Amino acid sequence: MAGDATSLAEAIREGRLTACEAMEASLAAAGRWTEIGAIVHLDPTLGRAAAEDADIRLRRAPNGRQIAPFLGVPSLAKDLGGPFAGLPVAAGSHLLDRSPNVADESELAARFRVAGLCFFGLTTVPEMGLALASEPAIGPVCRNPLDAARTPGGSSGGAAAAVAAGIVAIAHATDAGGSIRVPAACCGLFGLKATRGAIPAGPFFGNHLGGIASELALCRSARDLAEIFDAAAGHARGPFADPSLSPALPGPLRIGLLAETGEGYPTDPARSEAVEAAACALEAEGHSIVTMHWGAFAAAVGASGQTLRDIIAVNLANFFGSAGLDAGRAERLTQAFFSHGSQLEATALWATLEAAVHASHAIWCLFDQVDCILTPMLASAPLPIGAFPFDHDDIDLQIRRMTAFAPLAALANVTGFPALTLPFGVDRDGLPLPVQIMAPMGNDRLLLCLAARLERQGRWQHRFAVAGLTQ
Repeated sequence: MAGDATSLAEAIREGRLTACEAMEASLAAAGRWTEIGAIVHLDPTLGRAAAEDADIRLRRAPNGRQIAPFLGVPSLAKDLGGPFAGLPVAAGSHLLDRSPNVADESELAARFRVAGLCFFGLTTVPEMGLALASEPAIGPVCRNPLDAARTPGGSSGGAAAAVAAGIVAIAHATDAGGSIRVPAACCGLFGLKATRGAIPAGPFFGNHLGGIASELALCRSARDLAEIFDAAAGHARGPFADPSLSPALPGPLRIGLLAETGEGYPTDPARSEAVEAAACALEAEGHSIVTMHWGAFAAAVGASGQTLRDIIAVNLANFFGSAGLDAGRAERLTQAFFSHGSQLEATALWATLEAAVHASHAIWCLFDQVDCILTPMLASAPLPIGAFPFDHDDIDLQIRRMTAFAPLAALANVTGFPALTLPFGVDRDGLPLPVQIMAPMGNDRLLLCLAARLERQGRWQHRFAVAGLTQ
């Protein structure tokens, strides 16, 4: 099999290879896959030191599973989000210094290390994460390993490309408007935007974005995603109260089915059919299907796009000001977001936030009828390279383009609900057919359980093996 992080950890634990050998395999794979532009910063010394430490831990306690589920597994951090000690995050921009970050570490990064992951680099993002593609002007252009003419998505595009290519089996990712789930959907991976407050965002909160952002990982299997969620979730220490994370609901579920996304953002037939096929598979297991319609979601989707636009713009204006950055040296579209955020009146921002509250309430009301909702993740196949250019200053056009590509992505961020995407089939070009499942807050484990059930249908196979494992 092509493998996942769990199988690589098992191989290390059973002595079929060492953590150091796994790291060397990942470094070699990174060298072989340079043309996809997945990695923006590589630090072999850091990675080898982490792998050596993992091997020492295994020698002291051979049953490494009891120590850490992913002990010795190589991984990559995203060039945006909570900092990882030793990795100089620059958010895809030449405005930020690539000098080594020696000490700063987010709580999530610390939990990833406790889980056993060994980091050796940073993955490519668009400047400041402002696109569902990953093509920063400073380079590299990140390409989909399944089709190099297409995007792997964004803003966690480099992470998705690295995991799909098998450079690593699991990678850190962030999601403020679909930035975990869209790349997962483009590359045939599993990704979760967790319930608001479930995953730590501090202690620096630089990627908090008023609560719409969440961090976790891109994975090759449902079991990897469940394991890293359990390792990372809970006791986030603010700014929200810890959500009550429920076990998966027993018994038959009422599953809402939304297969179409309206005339404004139409989903192509193959991707709608994949959603319907997933519903049929779950219905065959005894769950009931409740048909839903775009009209129940349209207003909330519209409010989500506006909220995403305003929050990231205001955040960007605040960040540039506090960091003393010259916005005039940023890419043109980044400058436009900065300008909008600098000029947005407090009353206008407040109205946007009020609309987001009403959108969240509207989705809560839908969950009075169903236990979860099955939807398309993407409206089309992964878009060609260049589909999200930064050479203009129309931020509303950028939001429309992102919504047209992933109509229901930002909805989960703005409303706070958990949402998971997974591949459920393959199109005529060999590209994944992704689906998304949303659930009420706190029901992340229900989504993980459903993802595992759908994964067992075997409708998607990874094309490339994980470095260090053989097919």
